[in-house]
Amino acid sequence: MSNIRLFFSESLFLKLSSKLDKLQSHYVNKVMRIKVDETFSLFNNSGEWEARINGISRGMVEFTVTKHLRSKENLKEVWLAFSPIKSNYFNFMIQKSTELGVTKFLPIIFERTIVRKINSQRLEKVIIEATEQSNRINIPKIEKPQNLKNFLSKNKGKMNLVFTDLNSKNKKLDVNKLTNKPICIIIGPEGDFSEAERKEILSYEGVNSLKINENILRSETAAISAISIVSYFTNL
Repeated sequence: MSNIRLFFSESLFLKLSSKLDKLQSHYVNKVMRIKVDETFSLFNNSGEWEARINGISRGMVEFTVTKHLRSKENLKEVWLAFSPIKSNYFNFMIQKSTELGVTKFLPIIFERTIVRKINSQRLEKVIIEATEQSNRINIPKIEKPQNLKNFLSKNKGKMNLVFTDLNSKNKKLDVNKLTNKPICIIIGPEGDFSEAERKEILSYEGVNSLKINENILRSETAAISAISIVSYFTNL
């Protein structure tokens, strides 16, 4: 079987016969040069399956599912709450965070947020491509933008909040304070949190304040660093 992995949004099951969409067919046929009777894998949140190419008609790849490879993942929930940033850096942050295991993205509009709208379709495409590349099965979710107050209120008592605070003196994550609830890392905007926002976040029950670096980091760098630190301390 080739190392090609493609996300398939419809139901997957043994002996399913179907077609790839136009873009995926072009990728398999013209870019990767996969031939009839060769195999690749398809996945979605239900698991991963081997598929064999039956034919290529008018540029569309026809396949049959031949084998179940993996069941869905039961991973620790890791969320990333962040301020939207400029497009290229934004795409990079979402891509790398997906590779590192984030299961849900929560855009927050802070007082100093500059970019206040997101292209959800574009970000979903980046997420799917990163999931395909990184051998994951579960596709991370991305929520609609919300303000900090709504985010904290809606998730009250539902998460372990890791606050990346440049003013904190704590440089290690105390895993003994974490519960079995999802771990949510919150990253500030390019202009940092306001003092009022810091107080609001620090008042959240169960918050873990963490200084991830002595230097001031760009938002995308802070996100990748924080996810890696949390992963190290919790062995996700």
